[in-house]
Amino acid sequence: MSPKDRYAVVGHPVSHSKSPRIHAEFARQTGQVLSYETLEAAENGFAEAVRGFIATGGRGLNVTVPFKPEACDFVDALSERASIARAVNTIIVEPDGATRGDNTDGAGLLRDLSDNNGIAVDGMRVLIAGAGGAVRGVLEPLLRAGPAEFVIANRTVARARELCDALFHAGDIEACGYEELAGRRFDLIINGTSSGIDGTVPPIPGEVLLPDACAYDMFYASGPTAFVRWALERGAAKAFDGTGMLVEQAAESFYLWRGVWPETGPVIDMLRGG
Repeated sequence: MSPKDRYAVVGHPVSHSKSPRIHAEFARQTGQVLSYETLEAAENGFAEAVRGFIATGGRGLNVTVPFKPEACDFVDALSERASIARAVNTIIVEPDGATRGDNTDGAGLLRDLSDNNGIAVDGMRVLIAGAGGAVRGVLEPLLRAGPAEFVIANRTVARARELCDALFHAGDIEACGYEELAGRRFDLIINGTSSGIDGTVPPIPGEVLLPDACAYDMFYASGPTAFVRWALERGAAKAFDGTGMLVEQAAESFYLWRGVWPETGPVIDMLRGG
């Protein structure tokens, strides 16, 4: 491959991203010759930044907050899963310059749950907290994994209902406020809110955890997140942060760009080791 093959993660802000480190390790593993960088876009400058990157040899991008919905409107074509999610986290630039948008977040979450942590969603009672862009990208794959019950809880119930309405075809799904969770129990609780940024936890009643329940925080940090600590303190059998999801969704992006699958386990261990 040409050493001019360039990739990047675009966001605002984006300097903190672990993606360059992840993709550099994927490239080393697989013998791919490429560069991967961060691309800071102004809040209203996503399209301009991406067009400039493509014009100077960019072959693909990862998209992070707050641009995943905007990326849907930017690309020339959408994959089915990106179209359903109305969020793009991966842009593929074709040889003729056309762009395709995909969303690897849901596949990355499921692989981390099942392959890395031994959690099978099939038959589980699942609660997901939040109804923002992060949640939108993972709902449809989670529903197709066959949970017995699936509930979205959100402070603004109308936003959760909008997601339910958009995904009714994928399976039974219910929306509610946090206060309506009182008296209910779940096998798997996923935090898809941004509460981890300021070290808080969504107002989920502590008694919603069934015996042997699992908890998963889509947010990740250098140590246990506030949600992971909250779940373990309330009896969760297992609790994980989103480091594995970050690496697994990146691996799928890498495959879409380069046609080879990297090993994710060593990269997850690398990130968790600092």
